[in-house]
Amino acid sequence: MSVSEIEQALNRDTALSLYRTMQTIRQTEEQLARYHQKGLVLGACHTYVGEEAIAAGVCAHLNDDDVVFSTHRGHGHALAKGLEPEKLIAELFGRKTGVSFGRGGSMHLFAPEIGMMGTSGIVGPCILQACGGGYSFKIRKTDNVAVAFFGDGAVNNGAFHEGLNMASIWNLPVIFVCENNQFATEVPFTYSSGIPDVGRRAANYGLPGHEVDGNDVLAVYATAAEAVKRARSGGGATLIECKTYRTRAHAEGMGDYTYRTRDDVAEWKQRCPIKRLADRLIEDGIANEAKLTDIENEIKASVQAGGKSAENADWPDGATASHHVYFEGAEPTIPAPPEPGERLTTYSAATHEALEFEMADNPKIWVMGEGIGARGGNFATTVGLYDKYGPERLCDTPICERGFVGLSCGAAMTGTRPIIDFMFIDFINDAFGEMINQVAKMQYMSNGRLKMPALYRGCIGIGHSAATHHSGSYHSIYSHIPGLRVVMPSSPYDAKGLFHRALRCQDPVLFLEHRELMGIKGPVPEEPYEIEFGKAAVVRAGTDITVVALALMVHHAAAAAEQLAAEGISVEIVDPRTVSPLDTETILASVAKTGRLLIVDEAFGPCSVASEIAARIADAGFDDLDAPIKRLNGAFTPTPYAPTLEQAVVPQVTDVVNAIRDLLAE
Repeated sequence: MSVSEIEQALNRDTALSLYRTMQTIRQTEEQLARYHQKGLVLGACHTYVGEEAIAAGVCAHLNDDDVVFSTHRGHGHALAKGLEPEKLIAELFGRKTGVSFGRGGSMHLFAPEIGMMGTSGIVGPCILQACGGGYSFKIRKTDNVAVAFFGDGAVNNGAFHEGLNMASIWNLPVIFVCENNQFATEVPFTYSSGIPDVGRRAANYGLPGHEVDGNDVLAVYATAAEAVKRARSGGGATLIECKTYRTRAHAEGMGDYTYRTRDDVAEWKQRCPIKRLADRLIEDGIANEAKLTDIENEIKASVQAGGKSAENADWPDGATASHHVYFEGAEPTIPAPPEPGERLTTYSAATHEALEFEMADNPKIWVMGEGIGARGGNFATTVGLYDKYGPERLCDTPICERGFVGLSCGAAMTGTRPIIDFMFIDFINDAFGEMINQVAKMQYMSNGRLKMPALYRGCIGIGHSAATHHSGSYHSIYSHIPGLRVVMPSSPYDAKGLFHRALRCQDPVLFLEHRELMGIKGPVPEEPYEIEFGKAAVVRAGTDITVVALALMVHHAAAAAEQLAAEGISVEIVDPRTVSPLDTETILASVAKTGRLLIVDEAFGPCSVASEIAARIADAGFDDLDAPIKRLNGAFTPTPYAPTLEQAVVPQVTDVVNAIRDLLAE
């Protein structure tokens, strides 16, 4: 740091503000450590003692509407961004006055009203989410910046590579701050990394990188000033490595000297960033020792008062434990969809109509995926839209599913509506952790303060000899996850109406399109319309047996019903259309009429949607059943390549016919 930079940074107001922030963090953390020893902190407690200069120096440059995404050691970042110590303490006490209303504890802090967008117990997602915040700011045309704070352990994670690469190629206004405290939990950085420094890695992505003394708040402050200015002016991202050291254990109560020595800790304590700044302030005549002691005592008293208030706060009401899994705010009434009419179009064209309408109507909608730009998508899902909306709203991606799914999470949190076109569901499984640990949980963990209006679309299903990595149907797995909507249309009419709905709701939607249905034609109204989630369709009325079928199996069931009608067998077909939420009532009403139930799904049988439907109907409709419920699923095997093998592992029309006959014979 040059002399001129120090002089520029070190004015009285700035210096005392930095000192006050650092003392707030230190006093709060030391008080939390004492509370942990008393048993008041219920779970983990990851303190930030020894690293205060980093959060203070970076956050000093941020506005209220700039955003911070953090990791499990996020107390200091939240406090530096403006969180009151009382709310942090109350959160670790599990009280309803906590910053996350008692839902998060030490590792999950949410205060979006001050731009603190959340901390994560999983290493790496904050890097991707900050990219999403930066992408939102590009779409919204603002000069805001997003900051990701993460430890040295994260730089060996794929999210680091994917995040920095995306930030570079899309010129995102993101500051990546690596707090290199020498150990990822208990594994030394010298062992876990083939490169001794982090900042130099930025050059590999075409980004500026800095390596600074993380215990020198003025160095951090000056470096962050340059990075924030660069981001705001359209210059893109910066990586800052702050070399520092946590002087307390990884988490309170953990053993600390099996992987490092007491002498090492004692030596780093002598480099205390707060003492270092205090000495500088006294030396330069900005404050005397008495003034600094007064600040320290004032903050200590405030923290102690906040702690007492937090201890006296009420516990959350257990009745609220299931609130905010999904969006709970007011939404417009969805009018009844129009009749299909006589206009014929394909399944893929129907969803394209919905997408084109919604993109014109809502400038915050954008699409990201491999080949969805000028090429128009592998299944023509975005043909022609690139020419209308350009590369920001129709953004081609590298092959980094975890990266752009994680980015979409941060973007949805910061005010835009991403559509991720992942091509095949097998591919999005690479981002499974982002889907279930981040996307699905954000509304819940933020107690409803964050929305997650993201749409994830792609193909499922066996066909075209696509083999085992392009043929999956994993809707059962994703329907098991609270917070996600899982949609599976079987007709062009349903596809259009459900796609409109998906782009107007505030929940994350997994929109699954069977590959063998993309080219089918059916009647579709020209005007936009919505089909409500959780409303099954009775595709064919009947009296002898109910067949619940999903996606392509709806068409197999219809062909089977036509064949059996010639024999005087009347088959009622119910298409759930969405498997999360699942419309049990329509199925129950049908079973009450027919007395028999067959469920047809090409996905695996064990722990499947078919199993769930069977369990629900057996529980609520047992008295209406005249025979046991039967399931017809695909074979419990990966998908093979040869057509003869494909046909052997997925239900065919003849299999449905035989299953219906067998059940009627019961």
